[in-house]
Amino acid sequence: MILEARALAFGYRGRRLARGLDLALAAGEVLCVLGPNGGGKTTLFRTLLGLHPALDGELLLGGAPLAALGRNEIAQRLGYVPQDHAPEYAFTVREVALMGRAARIAFFGAPTARDFAAADAALEALGIAHLAERPYTEVSGGERQLALLARALAQEPLALVLDEPTANLDFGNQVRVLRQLRQLADRGLAVVFSTHRPDEAFHGASHALLLTHGGAFHHGTPEEVITAGNLQAVYGVAVKVTAVNGTRVCVPEF
Repeated sequence: MILEARALAFGYRGRRLARGLDLALAAGEVLCVLGPNGGGKTTLFRTLLGLHPALDGELLLGGAPLAALGRNEIAQRLGYVPQDHAPEYAFTVREVALMGRAARIAFFGAPTARDFAAADAALEALGIAHLAERPYTEVSGGERQLALLARALAQEPLALVLDEPTANLDFGNQVRVLRQLRQLADRGLAVVFSTHRPDEAFHGASHALLLTHGGAFHHGTPEEVITAGNLQAVYGVAVKVTAVNGTRVCVPEF
């Protein structure tokens, strides 16, 4: 397994957001994390990234206890893509991708041909090599998200963690980013992403985790987790889960 959580409890001292969470994500698998605002998605991600200590249980990354790994070791195994990033300096898209090699460059060292090749390969894999010399600040929101994904991919990690990668994107770019996540999983990465759109769990995810207020959660396949009853209990609105052209969608009942 690439990423494992065993009897994990996460949250803050005096406030546990969830406990007893067991996860096991292998190469090629995709976990979609959903939940209401304040339900614990961000805290869970910070815990998976080693930025926030687990309150109980154990996390393993590539079979090694996360708590025993240094920051560089974690960065070499686990890539992170935030919702959005707006640097003050107009780095090129290639330079943004190259930043993903930081954990593999010696202190006071300079990027090598191997590092530039990894950055270029990531851009090529995501279909944005033609943007390499464009200022990152001048490309579209969807292209920026793909550039951040290229930065994480250039790390050559075992797993990727993405915080709402389709947030603030138009419909076309949402589809493109979800398609890229599935393709990255097909290349052998383990992928974890969060979203506020329950439908996205049905677009390539092998597992779904639905967090709730009060520390409860639902975990299983998307079909097991994303049900009308679970969505109504978590979000407080009536929802119909139906199939359209062979794909499940969630339709709120107004």
